[in-house]
Amino acid sequence: MAYRTFVLLWACVFSVCLGRSTCYFAVPLKIYTGKFNSSVDLDLSPLKRIQAFGGNVLSLASDPAGIVNFLDMVNNLQGDSGRGYYMEMSLGTPGQKLNILVDTGSSTFAVGAAPHPFITHYFDPALSTTYKSTGQAVSVRYTQGNWEGELGTDHVSIPRGPNGTITINIATILTSNGFFLPGVNWQGILGLAYPMLARPDSSVEPFFNSLVRQTGIPDIFSIQMCGAGLSASSMADPAGGSLIMGGAEPTLYQGSIWYTPIKEEWYYQVEVLKLEVGNQNLNLDCREYNMDKAIVDSGTTLLRLPVNVFNAVVEAITQTSLIQDFSSGFWAGTKLACWMKGETPWRFFPKLSIYLRATNTSQSFRITILPQLYIQRITDVDGTLDCFRFGVSSSANGLVIGATVMEGFYVVFDRVQRRVGFALSRCAVSNGVSLSEIAGPFSVVDVSANCFSGPLKEPLLWVISYALMGVCAMVLLTLLLLLVLPCRHRRHSGEITDESSLVRHRIK
Repeated sequence: MAYRTFVLLWACVFSVCLGRSTCYFAVPLKIYTGKFNSSVDLDLSPLKRIQAFGGNVLSLASDPAGIVNFLDMVNNLQGDSGRGYYMEMSLGTPGQKLNILVDTGSSTFAVGAAPHPFITHYFDPALSTTYKSTGQAVSVRYTQGNWEGELGTDHVSIPRGPNGTITINIATILTSNGFFLPGVNWQGILGLAYPMLARPDSSVEPFFNSLVRQTGIPDIFSIQMCGAGLSASSMADPAGGSLIMGGAEPTLYQGSIWYTPIKEEWYYQVEVLKLEVGNQNLNLDCREYNMDKAIVDSGTTLLRLPVNVFNAVVEAITQTSLIQDFSSGFWAGTKLACWMKGETPWRFFPKLSIYLRATNTSQSFRITILPQLYIQRITDVDGTLDCFRFGVSSSANGLVIGATVMEGFYVVFDRVQRRVGFALSRCAVSNGVSLSEIAGPFSVVDVSANCFSGPLKEPLLWVISYALMGVCAMVLLTLLLLLVLPCRHRRHSGEITDESSLVRHRIK
């Protein structure tokens, strides 16, 4: 999970702007305990909407069995990209209410179960008559932060989710480092990915798998994330979006849903064919975009790109942008750029587009975000300056379509048909204009091109590592034997003694 990249604020150190009506300032980074926002404002480009090819809308407006009512789930999320998106859940008997972070980049359901300075309350297993410990230790390490605890089972219900109570695996977090952060308002994490990522191993059934099995709802969920444009200084905690479990709610998106296949069922791994900055193709080998993996992860704040891709994007933005000599710290995420109050920087920046392979593999479609989503307002300074951060970062472990992009779309995780869908989100709108675009279909020039080399799943990596260590140990042992055996042979044959005698003779 790379929520992980996230709750950051920043103290401002800026220069005087001479002879300019608009200017920017370098701002060093520090921890922010309040809100963190992606700004929404004017959009100067036209909205492009083309009918989707194939695939039916997944909406189930009503459920005869009374298990799900999608309208009851609308606006059941709070938060924003900086603090993460979370929902209220009730754990144990009697129920203990906690806010749980929604994360499609992990598969473990875990809650704080011990005091921590950055959480207001926690789950106490001793107060639940239905909690059962397995006695099994569990730990998870994310891109940033980690925790350790104990695995157990208990009853869970979701006040604004499917009706009923289910029994799920739950990890109680006893110690953590860099996981709970100042200013967040959640006390646990809900991993919505596949069993392959479950901890301590894939035999532990993840939450959504248990929900589908016990309630009979379709194996589909969808997310609308509406934190773009929240004020960093606001103390209010408005609804941050919706998690629809069992299908898709048509009132939350406009136009059609466009689907891309899930390449591997561990993370929600997809295939990226190319990136554009403005209308400029980066012209990289498509394998660069899928280096290690390309995933859709609601728990990651930013759009994260492999190093080579990130550098190409920054260079293209720099060439396209009207701003010259921009601070390198801004691109690296260590500094903010500030403008005078009332001035917005988005007109200086191009759109960013990601091309995804369609379910018809000879076609692709394009999802586009406007600068309002990746040049993100963070805070103001003395009421005179608005400061912004770059919502894109480099990554050493693959391309991650995080909240920076997801806030522009209604995203459907259709696990039945192994596909992820994107539609225009109704809440990613400013002044009646959408801050995101979808277009296609486009023909894939080389259908047989292999942009996807396949992931080395984490458990497999361990096996390979141990195997390589074993091979290395065997090689070293063989070399040692080759060195030791001749020496022993020479000692027994008197060669060493003869050489020693020769040395003594020379000394004399």
